Amino acid sequence: MRLEVATVVALLGQTPRTLRAVLDDGLHPWGDFNYGPDTFSPFDVIGHLIEGEQTDWMPRLRIILEHGEARPFEPFDRYAMYEHSDGKSLPRLLDDFERLRRPNVATLQALQLTEQQLDRRGTHPALGPVTLRQLLATWVVHDLNHVTQICKGLAFQYREQVGPWQQYLSILRPPSPA
Repeated sequence: MRLEVATVVALLGQTPRTLRAVLDDGLHPWGDFNYGPDTFSPFDVIGHLIEGEQTDWMPRLRIILEHGEARPFEPFDRYAMYEHSDGKSLPRLLDDFERLRRPNVATLQALQLTEQQLDRRGTHPALGPVTLRQLLATWVVHDLNHVTQICKGLAFQYREQVGPWQQYLSILRPPSPA
């Protein structure tokens, strides 16, 4: 499937509403649950998404447009949320994420990126050359991955209670060893 910026904008714009629908109606205590060792809880995921809004997606997009491969991306700290989210509530993190995502999506839409711009390359510090098209596709898939991760964390709270149906519910499979 070919990447369409309008679809990227629509999907990225839906993520805050999706997360609110899943987490913002009395499920705050569930925000701390994960699905195994070294997995993110919903609280962790929202903090991680906030970090991405501030230091990852749009800064990297700008680097590609302004510098191409000449300036590598800054490394992204995938665990910075542990420090930056400390002491905040899940509703506050949801508000912060929405407040940060909205202008990023508006900016992305306003750029009216051309096919030529989507094919521009940047340099990822670990992966090497990447295109703007790949960055945008990854941003969308990253969101979808974390929505799934949140749902998995919530589902795991009833893992034992589903009894024998567990074998039919792929969301309840434990994480694979790294």
